Amino acid sequence: MQIRVFTVGLFQVNTYLLTDEATGASAIVDTGETEELAERLSALDPAPDVRMILLTHAHIDHAGGLVHLQERFDVPTYLPRLEKPLFETLPIQGRMFGMPALDRPCGRIDHWVEDGDTIALGETTLRFLSTPGHTPGQGCYFDDADIVVGDTLFAGSIGRTDFPMSDPKLAVESLRRLMELPGSLRVHSGHGPMTTLETELRENPFLAYIRREKGLPAGPSISWAPGT
Repeated sequence: MQIRVFTVGLFQVNTYLLTDEATGASAIVDTGETEELAERLSALDPAPDVRMILLTHAHIDHAGGLVHLQERFDVPTYLPRLEKPLFETLPIQGRMFGMPALDRPCGRIDHWVEDGDTIALGETTLRFLSTPGHTPGQGCYFDDADIVVGDTLFAGSIGRTDFPMSDPKLAVESLRRLMELPGSLRVHSGHGPMTTLETELRENPFLAYIRREKGLPAGPSISWAPGT
């Protein structure tokens, strides 16, 4: 699978174009908050064969531009089912950040995804792993080589858990589940550079509790959530 990253918007969110190399079928993952991603994808030559839009979660920087993408690409959109209440607050999020242009319809969701679901992208099978904590339904899309994690995990850090509807205890469990996947998976985060699961397990200070549980070398450590 080919992965191209487009960093867009005021929040400098990483959005992704996943392409099945056998068929050319592509999926957009996350949207930014404005028209920028739609414009950049429309300018590509050759034009991508976009088949779907996948959202990792419903914060404004990841889903606020959905309506613009749906105007350019009439394809189905997937969102974790547990994100529905947060998705419905997108206009409110726009007002909270002083962005009146975002106080508008959110766009439509065609498919609600749940933990363990699979999605066919050409000859590539994407799997969905639910990793709540940063938001109620935050989740990751992955194949055998790559995982797009939204704001679950960053290079050297993790997604914030002090937002409305966040849950630090759920984040602890989600990171445990994430670290059960193959360490070789390349991690494509919502912000910042690419990393791998094995690198983060070894070096990320927020994962010290998992290293202790697995009996691994201690590495850097930080206290960040109840029960860790």
